Amino acid sequence: MSSPPPARRRLRLPRRMFSQVLLMQLAIAAGVTVLATGLFLAPLGRQLDEQAMRRALAIAETTAENRQLARDLRNTAPSADEPVQQEAERIREATGAEYVVVMDTRGTRWSHTDPRQIGEPVSTDPGAALAGQKVMEIDTGTLGRSARGKVPLYDDDHRVVGAVSVGIAYNSVRAKLIDAIPGLFAYAGGALAAGALAAWLISRRVQRQTRDLAFSDIAALLAEREAMLHGIREGVVALDRRGRVRLLNDEARRLLGIGDEALGRSPDEALGEGRTTDVLAGRVTGTDLLTVRGQRVLVANRMPTGDGGAVATLRDRTELEQLGRELDSTRGLIDALRAQDHEHANRMHTLLGLLELEMYDDAVEFVGEVVGDHRATAEQVTEKIQDPLLAALLVGKATVAAERGVALWLSDRTRLPDRLVDPGGLVTVVGNLVDNALDAVAATPHARVEVELRAEGRTAALRVRDTGPGIPADQRDLIFTEGWSTKRPPAHRNRGIGLSLVRRLAERQGGTVTVGEADGGGAEFTVVLPEALAEEGPVLESALGPALTAAVETAEEESR
Repeated sequence: MSSPPPARRRLRLPRRMFSQVLLMQLAIAAGVTVLATGLFLAPLGRQLDEQAMRRALAIAETTAENRQLARDLRNTAPSADEPVQQEAERIREATGAEYVVVMDTRGTRWSHTDPRQIGEPVSTDPGAALAGQKVMEIDTGTLGRSARGKVPLYDDDHRVVGAVSVGIAYNSVRAKLIDAIPGLFAYAGGALAAGALAAWLISRRVQRQTRDLAFSDIAALLAEREAMLHGIREGVVALDRRGRVRLLNDEARRLLGIGDEALGRSPDEALGEGRTTDVLAGRVTGTDLLTVRGQRVLVANRMPTGDGGAVATLRDRTELEQLGRELDSTRGLIDALRAQDHEHANRMHTLLGLLELEMYDDAVEFVGEVVGDHRATAEQVTEKIQDPLLAALLVGKATVAAERGVALWLSDRTRLPDRLVDPGGLVTVVGNLVDNALDAVAATPHARVEVELRAEGRTAALRVRDTGPGIPADQRDLIFTEGWSTKRPPAHRNRGIGLSLVRRLAERQGGTVTVGEADGGGAEFTVVLPEALAEEGPVLESALGPALTAAVETAEEESR
């Protein structure tokens, strides 16, 4: 049975980001160094060749300027003892050239480093120089490869009588290039060492900032972060060190009513003025801060981050606040019903005693008085308030107020037709103001709350006065701030929302809400709502009557 082939070992990169970044930067630095060295050596060789050829040409031009050399070329024979050879050798030794060759028009050498070559034809084509041209080239001759310069040789009449060829040994050019390489490698090595040190420092910084995580770990964290941010039902707003919005999840967009246009802007620019902006910007500090955005009640918490920014979380408590208010109303109604049940038992005992004493007329009169009180209150409200929702609300509030020992009165100037555009909004405003007034006058002697509702064209004006302690002048601007309250909050919810909602509802309809001092002391809230009523038109009595009757009967049943 043959053994399985050995598993091939695969080269794997290290998992840590620090190691991968360091290796990549070292590879880049080494590659750049090698490339820069190669790019420098290539033009350096060409430059050295160019310098050698120009040097050879310069020597040849200087030699050809000697007119005596042309005369000797015409008047003597090619020989090692003749003046041409001697002058050429003198120039060669003085300039360090490999050779200085003087030739006639037939290409015959009159001088050469090797005297035996004198009288022999040159090894390369001298045609261009004999034609009056200057030549620079790298070529191979009898002495090997050399950098050459060739120029024509003129006599006194400026006729070409020959040419001068000067050669610089190519080995010396190559030696210069080789001599330059160690120094170049030293500079390249220094640059590579500096690059390696910089790569290590950068990698260490990356290691600290990424907490030595692997790329896969960071990718997984980013994926989990996106899923978590957009999956949770809590708004998340991230701010950078300059206080600009850099992150919004889906829930934050929904709660704040903003989109991607808010990214890169400050909360003041994205949201405008308000408590929500102050909380996000860090101008209001604390935990579980209440704020109102539009018609939503939000609970905000802000936590600074290590880079100088901050992360704020937002929870929607609108429904919870509504449930809390309904619970408060229900508890108040239960307390009123409990007290009323006690009073009803007393009345039943009284009625039973009258019947046992056979005082039937007095019993009938007693029952009529009890029923008449409730009906008189309901009729007084429905006569002045024709909207069924508001009428029912005020009838119920009057009963609760009576059980708490507070007199709830409708002003004689109250007149409100059944033409409200947003009855629910006005019910919220009236309910909150009346509840606050009842709380303010509770346990005070001669407690009284007066409500005035009247229409002026399409404008609805509301005033709620009480005989409580009033609101100090320095706190009248603070009472409409979300979360501000002088009363201890109940266990199931926070306070400081009612008056803020009143102001928001009023401002949403283009109205205003103000607070001042009532005549004789106490507080007086004034709400003006322009265009709160629809245009006047024919109102069907048959349609209005049943609605009012049903609302009043419902309020009476709840108060009993």
